[in-house]
Amino acid sequence: MIKKVLEKFAVQPVAMHKVEDSFSSTVYKCALHTGEHIYVKIAYTKLKYERELDAYKLLAGKVPVPQMLDYWSGDSECPGAFLLSELKGKTLTTDVSSEVAFQVGILHAQMHAVCPPVGQETTSIENEFSNWLNFIESKFLDFAEDVKEIVETALYEKSMNKFSELKQQLPAPVGPSFIHMDFRPANIIVDGEKVSGVIDFESVRFGSIDIDFTKLYRDFLSVNDGFYQAYQDGYRTIKPLLDLKKVLPFYQFLDAFNSIGWCRRRGIEKNATFLEENLVILKKIVNE
Repeated sequence: MIKKVLEKFAVQPVAMHKVEDSFSSTVYKCALHTGEHIYVKIAYTKLKYERELDAYKLLAGKVPVPQMLDYWSGDSECPGAFLLSELKGKTLTTDVSSEVAFQVGILHAQMHAVCPPVGQETTSIENEFSNWLNFIESKFLDFAEDVKEIVETALYEKSMNKFSELKQQLPAPVGPSFIHMDFRPANIIVDGEKVSGVIDFESVRFGSIDIDFTKLYRDFLSVNDGFYQAYQDGYRTIKPLLDLKKVLPFYQFLDAFNSIGWCRRRGIEKNATFLEENLVILKKIVNE
């Protein structure tokens, strides 16, 4: 597949390796004879390809993202592929300063400031805002079929009750905004003390921003109070920030529950560590 895609893009790398931290699409980092690096991304499904294509077109000039150098709509074997420029740096870790957290807040708010285009149809980025809670519940119930197969009955029943309890406590949705749906450190690129941008737009939607803080809080903001405050300060330089304490409990529960279902779909053995991490989170939340 990669050979065919490289031929379509007329790219002849001098070296190439597969990016390991890509759980859906297949991504290759390619070194060129000029010394530059580019990325080839082969989409997981046609819908994810179309969403990402629309996202690059919509975000260009508004949010720091890789430049889309070329794209191919695929064929019967390939759902579609992208040729992307390199954002300088490495994925975000917790070994950074509060200044970086401040910039992450700015980046996130820039993305949330993007609204559905007026008078311009996007082919594949769904606008779920008008039925937001129904959208959330449908996702939950869909993954519940998988979760039911791999957790104890008591935990499953407690989870169903917890969903209803926490859902009732949610404030009104905020949007419609462009939401990443997978805004986590692995998708944020940092070059020293500078945030270079954000990657991976195959799961994006237009919807309520409240869902989009969960993974960043889980993997980055929660480890350091300074990060948490700096992030909020950065975000507010672009737009108002909702009270995260009112939405995080529900979405932390939802993320853990749905992630367990995702692990069953994508392979329990292959995702055993991630499965166990989310089981620990889910058990803690439902027993509070």
